[in-house]
Amino acid sequence: MARGDTAHAANDDDTRPPTCNRRPPSTPPAMPARTEDGLWTQHRRFRRTMAAATDPAFKVISPTHTGFHIWRIENMQVVPVPKATWGSFYDGDSYIIYAASEYGKAAAADAKVYQVTGNSMEIHIHFWLGNDTSQDEAGVAAYKTVELDDYLGGTPTQHREAQGMESGRFKSYFKDGITILKGGVESGFNKVTDDFEPKLFHVKGRRQPTVTQLPAISWEYFNDGDVFILDTKEVVFLWIGQGANAGEKLKAAVVAGKLRDDHNASALVFVDDGDEQDMHAGEKKIFNEHLNLSERVIKSAEEAGADDEVESGLRNLLTLYQCEDEDGTYKVVELKSGPLYQSDLHSDGSFIVDNGIHGCWVWIGKRTPQKERTEAVRNAHGFVTKKGYPATTPVTRVVDGGEPTEFRVLFQSWKDKNQMLAVGRSAPGGRVAITVQTKQDAATFYDQPHLAADNQLWDDGSGSCTVWRIKDSELEEVPNKLHGLFFAGDSYVIHYSYWANGTEHHVLYYWLGDQSSDDEREVAALKVEEKDNELGGEALEIRVLQEKEPAHFLAMFHRGILIFNGGYVSADDGEDSEDTGIPQTFLLQVQGNNSYNTRATQVELQASSLNSNDVFVLKGKNNCYVWCGKGSTGDEREMAKHIAEIASKGDFAFVSEGQEKNDFWEEIGGKDEYVSDKRIADGERLPARLFQLFFKGGSIRVEEIINYQQCDLLSEDIMVLDIHDTIYLWIGKDSNEDERKKAVSSAVQYLETDPKGRDRKTPIIQVKQGFEPPTFTGFFPAWDPSLWDEATTFEKLRMQIEEQNPVIKYNGNDDVESGFTSEQSFYEHPKYSLEFLQETPADELPEDVNKLHKELHLSKDDFVTAFQMDYQTFCELPTWKQTNLKKEVRLF
Repeated sequence: MARGDTAHAANDDDTRPPTCNRRPPSTPPAMPARTEDGLWTQHRRFRRTMAAATDPAFKVISPTHTGFHIWRIENMQVVPVPKATWGSFYDGDSYIIYAASEYGKAAAADAKVYQVTGNSMEIHIHFWLGNDTSQDEAGVAAYKTVELDDYLGGTPTQHREAQGMESGRFKSYFKDGITILKGGVESGFNKVTDDFEPKLFHVKGRRQPTVTQLPAISWEYFNDGDVFILDTKEVVFLWIGQGANAGEKLKAAVVAGKLRDDHNASALVFVDDGDEQDMHAGEKKIFNEHLNLSERVIKSAEEAGADDEVESGLRNLLTLYQCEDEDGTYKVVELKSGPLYQSDLHSDGSFIVDNGIHGCWVWIGKRTPQKERTEAVRNAHGFVTKKGYPATTPVTRVVDGGEPTEFRVLFQSWKDKNQMLAVGRSAPGGRVAITVQTKQDAATFYDQPHLAADNQLWDDGSGSCTVWRIKDSELEEVPNKLHGLFFAGDSYVIHYSYWANGTEHHVLYYWLGDQSSDDEREVAALKVEEKDNELGGEALEIRVLQEKEPAHFLAMFHRGILIFNGGYVSADDGEDSEDTGIPQTFLLQVQGNNSYNTRATQVELQASSLNSNDVFVLKGKNNCYVWCGKGSTGDEREMAKHIAEIASKGDFAFVSEGQEKNDFWEEIGGKDEYVSDKRIADGERLPARLFQLFFKGGSIRVEEIINYQQCDLLSEDIMVLDIHDTIYLWIGKDSNEDERKKAVSSAVQYLETDPKGRDRKTPIIQVKQGFEPPTFTGFFPAWDPSLWDEATTFEKLRMQIEEQNPVIKYNGNDDVESGFTSEQSFYEHPKYSLEFLQETPADELPEDVNKLHKELHLSKDDFVTAFQMDYQTFCELPTWKQTNLKKEVRLF
């Protein structure tokens, strides 16, 4: 769209967002009216009345060291938050968070502080606004953030964070998740008192669950997709929704255990959704006092909202705007829609990158006026409001030369030599590609996974290789002499095996030609699944599209691959005396300078197909030539020589561009114009990114994991490791079977919906948990193969807690105390035979029988016969063991 087609103009007052109560229809609940109009009025008031000196609270920051700090606004002052409480926030307060790390390395609340030399520091400042924070406190937080930014030279990235919509980077600082508590400084709710107040907490989130204290204890907040903690004085109850995920359950169990220990509660009781009546009498009495079971109503997870109300990831069409401030009038002018390029930005101005409800970025050029720099976040939020986006839409300000990864990946390519020097093996996801010049066996790559990751090789291609072509919906083996020869009209399956560290590893490729039919492609994918099943499900499955072959695929064939048009049985001229399928005349464009990156692709046999940047092999009716463009290198010419030897099986001559003779032009069909411009070099490689892939309805959603680690790979999930020229699909062993079947198509959808315009031919590699190759593990800062065996699971933690839990004793009186149900109470119940209790339907049992605890109605001898223990021993067992035993003897 041409510049000036649309414009947003407003005076200084017009750019102030309205109060959050004036939100557009059908948007998530917005924050109360306290952060916007008054926030910036407060900002100006402080700038006029407060001293210009930097707040003393910020003087703890060292400009040469990494660091992490949190301050809260208390009585309009910036007050440090004790480190012991980092990760807990009050919804009535405003906070400022400072995170500084070496460029390309993770910042975290618990990260070690150390000195950084040079200009490789990356600094982020966040101001976090609770839903109930006051207008004045929000204004101070905004103003003080600008003051801190000025103190640091205007180079940090600024983030505006809203409660419940925190950015992935913000949440990444707190690996155990964040906790939102009710109250704040003004209300005094957070003050410690001797009077214990029962509380209800909501635990929600797929990756790093957030624990939020609810306004009241009521069934109205419950849904079957999350976990809730009821904290009473006597007992802490953990209520588990049927659809709660593993992360929510584990996080809730840890938090509940801490609450139990903090006020010395008697027990931590697990309550499964729908099994509330199975609690022991004492436990049920306490639970019922706070949450009346007769009023139990549970919403569905869909009614309550997904774990991520706003779809994460890059799923909106990007739009670029330029910001202008002429004669006091601030204008936002639309320049273009994505894909975007780094060259679209220039240092004399400021720009907004609009990614819809997923966030707006304002980029500040080095020569942007100070006023624009200072008010960038305010102006960007005014833009968000005018666009009708929710008030919680993330707003981030980045400066020229200090762009974080999340911003750079919005562009087709990005090159910043100063920063990219710091991104390499030492940084998770960093990739500085190198060329392997000598033979490297698999052991080398497994011992040095960063080397495998940089080059995308798990060995040098010298393993065993079997190739099949899809023919009539079956596999037809390709002879060894034709390995490396492919036809665009066919699809192929390749099984590659190699040994490393005493173990045989398997890789299954399926190569899909551009001209192959959909049926053949589907058959190839199915045959790969069959082969994988034969191999015990341990193989890497790699989808490869023509001309996007990964390095190892090319390395398997040692001298590169040849790709001809048509199918094997329909070569261009239909004549092939040696049954290779290679046509008698052709023109091949050769690209690559070693055996790990060389492919030769057939192009139209005409001069206009030539390109000065590459080398071509021309096989005419009488002669064969290797034509070398002016921009080609010696290594490229050497690889073209090998291709010519394979394709022509005869003599050939080298021809340099500009020195062609008439016989060359005759063989190619006459002179014609061709591309002679120098090819533009690609931008620097961007760091790898990790996403969780999950499904909702008929579409996929992605959630990015910032500063990822191996522990972020959860066994019930499907993850995407995006290294830009390859997509890895990591399949957790406990992931949903239906989602596993959709994994590859979902990865394709992920590529297609990336607004920066991804190549849909990008290779997709399926990696199964426990069988990760070094090309994958090398993108993680550390890799421990035994991590999942040693990890604490919710089931393990629950069993450990329940084994230590006492049963809460209650005999019908009002008194409830910790202990075990007495044997005397057992004898007070009427007795019936074991057979009668087993065979009689529940609705036909006598009224004096406790239908949930039929074991109480057995005689002493029948009880010992049924359970092989006396009643007192039975009562000392954890509830889950009692339940299992009752099921075994058919008394449940």
